[in-house]
Parts: sequence; structure tokens; C-alpha cells
Amino acid sequence: MPRAVLIVLDSVGIGGAPDAAAYGDEGADTIGHIAAAAAAGAADRAGCRAGPLRLPHLDRLGLGHAARGATGILPAGLAAPPPAGIAAHAAERSKGKDTPSGHWEIAGVPVLFDWGYFPATQPTFPAALTAAIVEEGGLPGILGDRHASGTEIIEALGEAHIRTGKPILYTSADSVLQIAAHETHFGLDRLYRLCQTARRLVDPLGIGRVIARPFTGERAGQFERTANRRDYAVPPPEPTLLDRVVAAGGTTRAVGKIGDIFAHRGTSKLYKASGNMALVDATLAALGEAGAGDLVFANLVDFDSLYGHRRDVAGYAAALEAFDARLPEIEAALRPGDLAVITADHGCDPTWRGTDHTREQVPVLAFGPGIAGRDAGVLPTFAAIGESVAAHLGLSPGRHGRSFL
Repeated sequence: MPRAVLIVLDSVGIGGAPDAAAYGDEGADTIGHIAAAAAAGAADRAGCRAGPLRLPHLDRLGLGHAARGATGILPAGLAAPPPAGIAAHAAERSKGKDTPSGHWEIAGVPVLFDWGYFPATQPTFPAALTAAIVEEGGLPGILGDRHASGTEIIEALGEAHIRTGKPILYTSADSVLQIAAHETHFGLDRLYRLCQTARRLVDPLGIGRVIARPFTGERAGQFERTANRRDYAVPPPEPTLLDRVVAAGGTTRAVGKIGDIFAHRGTSKLYKASGNMALVDATLAALGEAGAGDLVFANLVDFDSLYGHRRDVAGYAAALEAFDARLPEIEAALRPGDLAVITADHGCDPTWRGTDHTREQVPVLAFGPGIAGRDAGVLPTFAAIGESVAAHLGLSPGRHGRSFL
């Protein structure tokens, strides 16, 4: 019986979403714009990389084909040789460009309802919600109460948070309430309890996630978010690929924040790590433990959180190259009959305006021993990814997508 590994390169979009204009993102192209900047001579802040984007292994598997299919333009530095895997580009059906929507749709369940969002005003949160969080959390008040980049608002308000004991609450264009607090001055367990309270309070508002954002440091310039982030998400509205694997007797091995994204439904074993390279290590460890019928499902978050949201073009390029260099290890860990799929959940073009996700198509690169290379063209929904994995594992088809295998 085969195994499958599904790796989401968080935010590695390839432009060209048919409905991008409705989201204000027409022309956004994460890979294309990073490649153009690299070709124009972008170097990272430490001077560790320069020159054209070098992604030989991803290009060999079909990244160039997928990107050109999405936008009609081959990104600079890619050659698009005949793909060694099945290459495709997928458009999202879900309403929104957030992490849960993208991942749930990848797992076979598009989000066809409207999430709740907080307005781009200050204050952003309803007064009744803020009052309830303050009262039930036993807080002296809150800081923030606006749309913001997490790193920037912690830098701006971290010292006031330590001095006053007021947590920092903020949101973004996603359906999310984020709460940042110091790990020791406020307390990690206390932050988690506060997020659980907030999760219950925002349920009537249709908010997708409450995220605990712990940080350390004593003053501006020293603050750093830690790996103890925790997401409190609403569960998917119907069984996902993860649930179907478990129901069939398999094990779903969730790497990174996958467990949180799916509200820990259908996740048999969790593999936590901090940083893309450590998450690749965890993915390889999960593959080493996986048996017949198992699914390894990984999210590599740094592309999004460290580089996309922070608009660090060269850092994003370096991170892509670092992952590309690890691909031969992933390929070597595959056994005859295995299927691996590399994809993304949305874009986060670091050259685009603002700091939010961008509505883009995503690459779909499917490969493994015995899988013949071809260009599969456009997939009308991310759900085709989950249905292809389901078909490979011998599961009954779902109702939202069709396998491309």
C-alpha cells in the first residue's frame, strides 16, 4: 500500500489568479517578482546571496512550467525543462486568501462561506468584544486594537506591554484575531488561556483563527517572536483528506502548524519544529516513520511569516534556494509507490503593497518513483490536490475536486 507526502510552501504563489482583481491583487506574482528582483541584482541583508534565482530541483520538477502556465511568463532564472514530475497550476475556489481556506481546500474542502473580518479602522475590534476579553481575561486593558504587521506592532508596543501588563491585540486582512504577549512577563500558559477565551468570544463573528503570538526580549530592538505560537482555529465544515486517511486506518503525520490549521481533526501525530530547515528535518523524520497508507502533511511557514509579510524579497529568494537544496533528500526518502506533492496555499508577494497575503494561483508539483513527468495544465480548484492524494492512497473520491493522476 502506498504512502503520500504533501508539502505546503506557505505563500509561494505564482500569480495569475483569475479573480485577483476582486481582492486588489491583479498583477501580484510572488515567484515571478522575486525572480525578477534577483535577476536585477537583489542581495540579502547579510550579503549571503546575489544573482539570478537558482532553483534547479524545483525547476526540474516543473515549477517553471507551472509559473508560465499561470501568468504566461517564465520567471527569470527558471528554464522549464521537460518536467520530471506532474506539473500543474491551481486556482482557489475558496472565499478568501487566508491560511485555513487554502489548506482546507488543498485537503479537499473549499471554503464556500464568508469568513468574518475586522474592519480597517482604529479601533478595529467591536467594543463589546474588547470589553468581554478584558473582563473574562482579568486584564487591565489591551494595546493595539488595529490592523498591523505582527513584528512591527510588537516592536512598537512591546515595552508598553511589559510595563502595563496589557496584551497586544491586532488583526490583518485575514479572518484572524492575534494576541501577542511576553512569554515570561505575561506568561505563556496565561496567553494560551486568554486565546482560548477569545476563541469562544469570536465564534459568533465567524472569525477563522485566534493566534497566540508569544515573544521575548526586554526592549525595542530586542523583541523576537518565539516558536511557541499556537493557532486556535474553527474546524473544517466537513471531513477533509486528513479525516479520510484516519478513517481508512492510516496515520496522518502533521508537520509544523498543520495540526492547528485543522483544529487537530484528523491529525494522528504532530511534529513541531522552528524554521524551514528544521521543518524539512521533521518532514524527513515523519517520512521515516510513515507506513503503508499514511499521509505526511507539512507546512513550511517561514516563506510567509519571515519574508512575505515582512516584504523581504532577497530573504525570500534565499529561503527558496535553501529549500530547493534539500529536495534531493526528500526524493531519496521516497519508496517505490510513494507520491510527493509540493504546493502552496496562497501568495504573499513581497514586492506588493501592504503586508497581507495575495490572491494567486499555486504550483502543484507531484513526483515519486515511477511517476512519469508531464504538464497537467490548470486545476480549477486546490481540491484536485487532495483528491489526487486520496486516489493514490486508494480512498474513495470526495465531492469537490477530481484527481489529476
